[in-house]
Amino acid sequence: MIAMDLQSERARLILTLRRNGILDQAVLTALEQTPRELFVPETFRRHAYDDSALPIGRGQTISQPFVVALMTEALKLDRRCKVLEVGTGSGYQAAVLSRLSRRVYTVERHKPLLREAESLFRHLDLHNIVTKYGDGATGWLEQAPFDRIIVTAAAMDVPPVLVDQLAVGGRIVVPVGDHDLPQVLLCGTKTEGGLELEEMGDVRFVPLLPGVEADRD
Repeated sequence: MIAMDLQSERARLILTLRRNGILDQAVLTALEQTPRELFVPETFRRHAYDDSALPIGRGQTISQPFVVALMTEALKLDRRCKVLEVGTGSGYQAAVLSRLSRRVYTVERHKPLLREAESLFRHLDLHNIVTKYGDGATGWLEQAPFDRIIVTAAAMDVPPVLVDQLAVGGRIVVPVGDHDLPQVLLCGTKTEGGLELEEMGDVRFVPLLPGVEADRD
């Protein structure tokens, strides 16, 4: 009964996303195939398919499904794409990306969150996700260049170090702005002459912080 209820709620969410302007069927299918209830704490599981952000611990959140869909759609992914995700968090966004791209490299500064996400990736047989515990604000130079980059925390500006790791013709999606003020979601396409930016609307993300969080009980 619970599984049937979750399946129904998942289908309802996909209809909501479509009504709200998410039209890429591949993106909708990827979200439909990704069990969000596994990526949220058990106490919030009944809200897994609400179109809202939820806390996951360590002061972090799992993003609103509409925002996940919007950012994913903006990347214009295909199965040849090599993707960098800055901020693994719960792992939900990476799981969605993995269904649409060749390989996902994801970096997280909170080791407990990363370990939980890695366990879920194994459970779901998502073998094209490569993880790293580290400072995502510096990217992943050893694996650059990337065809796509997605940042799941708000920077004060589009990080130049990430733009440097983006291939020409590649796309980057990043929320920009102070976490205490309205933020704007930007999508940039890298050209030989620089970065062409497009605003995609207001969002709310936790701040992009440098370094890694010290281990704690």
